[in-house]
Amino acid sequence: MVCLLIFCLDLAVKSYLIGWDEFRKSKWLIGYTFVISVSIIDWVLSVSMVCDEKLRVRRLLRPFFLLQNSSLMKKTLKCIKRTLPEIASVILLLALHLCLFTMIGMLLFAKNEDPKKNGEWRLHFRNLTNSLTSLLVLLTTANNPDVMIPAYSQNRGYAIFFVTFSVIGTYCLMNLLTAIIYNQFRGYLLMSVQTSIIRRRLGIRAAFQVLTCQGASQPAEQSVHVDVVLKVMSRVQMKSYYRTAITTEAQQYADVGLMDREQFKKIFDELDKDRIKEHPPLPQYNSPVLQKLQLIFTHYYLTVLGNAVALANVICICTVLVLNSDKSTAERDNYVIEIINLCFILYYLFEMCVKIFAFGLKGYLSYRNNIFDGFLTILLLVLQITIYVTYRLPHSKWDPALHGVMSLWEMTRLINMLIVFRFLRIIPDIKLMALVASTLLDLVKNLRAFAGILMVVYYVFAVFGIWLFEGAIKPPPEISVLTNTSMENITSNFSMECGTYEQLGYWPNNFDDFAASLILLYDVMVVNNWQAFMDAYSRYTTEWSKIYFVCWWLTSSVMWVNLFVALILENFIYKWDRSHSCSVTDVEKIRYETSVQLMFREQVKEPTEEELLCQLHQHPHLHLHW
Repeated sequence: MVCLLIFCLDLAVKSYLIGWDEFRKSKWLIGYTFVISVSIIDWVLSVSMVCDEKLRVRRLLRPFFLLQNSSLMKKTLKCIKRTLPEIASVILLLALHLCLFTMIGMLLFAKNEDPKKNGEWRLHFRNLTNSLTSLLVLLTTANNPDVMIPAYSQNRGYAIFFVTFSVIGTYCLMNLLTAIIYNQFRGYLLMSVQTSIIRRRLGIRAAFQVLTCQGASQPAEQSVHVDVVLKVMSRVQMKSYYRTAITTEAQQYADVGLMDREQFKKIFDELDKDRIKEHPPLPQYNSPVLQKLQLIFTHYYLTVLGNAVALANVICICTVLVLNSDKSTAERDNYVIEIINLCFILYYLFEMCVKIFAFGLKGYLSYRNNIFDGFLTILLLVLQITIYVTYRLPHSKWDPALHGVMSLWEMTRLINMLIVFRFLRIIPDIKLMALVASTLLDLVKNLRAFAGILMVVYYVFAVFGIWLFEGAIKPPPEISVLTNTSMENITSNFSMECGTYEQLGYWPNNFDDFAASLILLYDVMVVNNWQAFMDAYSRYTTEWSKIYFVCWWLTSSVMWVNLFVALILENFIYKWDRSHSCSVTDVEKIRYETSVQLMFREQVKEPTEEELLCQLHQHPHLHLHW
């Protein structure tokens, strides 16, 4: 109720601010009104039924509130909408390919008078639904080579049918679908960036016109006073480093006192750049000895040595784990690994201290790698001190039964995991790894809209799954009470066919609650053994349930995975081309961060002066005096 009231207030404020005429033109605001109205009605019904009803329509409408508040998500949805016709054509071709081979398969593997030759018909081509499902799953390679083994055992020539189907469908049509999605989506992103650039240029051009002397001269001869620009920039709300950069550029024309249109437009190019992080200067030491030590400790070879020591530490942990792999946690002697870890942690502490000495505290913290290193080093040191405070000095044959809040093995295991995690410090020092890592970081920054829409899709399908299949599959009561019984003993009590939902023990994967639904949807998206889920729910409910799983496979695995692949390719290719001639340190200290605008900057066309003036004259809310 509180949330719905907030949404109502939000809608009322937006409607008041933009006016009724603009409100009627906005499909999103009209949809916002409809969704809120339906949600309130559904909420009233829930309250009147004492919240005892199972079907709540407003649950399905909740993602709309997330979508309508994000312009980037709206833009992404529009992009997907424009990409759908091209995708639909390939999916139609894929469906034609599937139907054609289904009919051929039913003709090839028809029921024979000899029961020994009916294995393929009985398992995979008994009827139309069974045949379509078998080949659809083969399209994702999840049931290969199981689907062809009965026929292949009878005659090797039958392999030609299945191989031909896979080559055409999986390796040609599915990859063609990826290429089309990549091309179409990239084209729309380019168009979106082009539109964004035009809006920015239009805004800059309008600002220039407003700041000039009204009607004093022709537009081509107009100029703006630098003092006026600086005064406006001091009052504009924007990030401080953008304001500083634009102000610095504008002050270059202070001697002349005026800026023409091109100069005014040029100072706003700083908006396309991210902040340049300047590292503080090194501390100055008077002593020649300290200066020499500072030179040594700032050298790149110290980082190389630190990486080598981190690698040696990981190798030691791996060796001890291999030697103790057959021992239980109670039988392990943690004395040796404790001594080894102590030596390495003392080196990490030494490395951190000398870097702070060489760079100064601010200089040390200005590098993200040092923050990562220092945090883990301090954490490891605190854990190591905790171990010695709790257990004094651990000695050989230490009794693992004597422990406080955490056993010695648990503390040692936590330290080992942190040490392995700390080994990630090598990533910025290897060029290709640095590129891959920076690409992943940029994806986190630039693909938030895709992740948000994927969350919405997961949510909607999970809600539908709960509505349709909640409680449809219930595990045998013996499963919940048998804890120390092997899977062979469990399955021997039931008549289960090999490879089915029951035989594989997939009981936790169900639609009985929201969290379990999300995991099941993820398992289907990965398409490994997804036929087991589809087969089980079609047996426990109805054959029509297969439509739900096929729709989810098309939406998640075909659509979204390919979209992410397309954008990962675009992002990585851009960064690779940009830093191909850079050294390792250049990659780490690259001047500007990647953004969608920069990725397509070379393909974007700048609007002409005539186009800008035409749009300014036609702008519904801007009335300038020329």
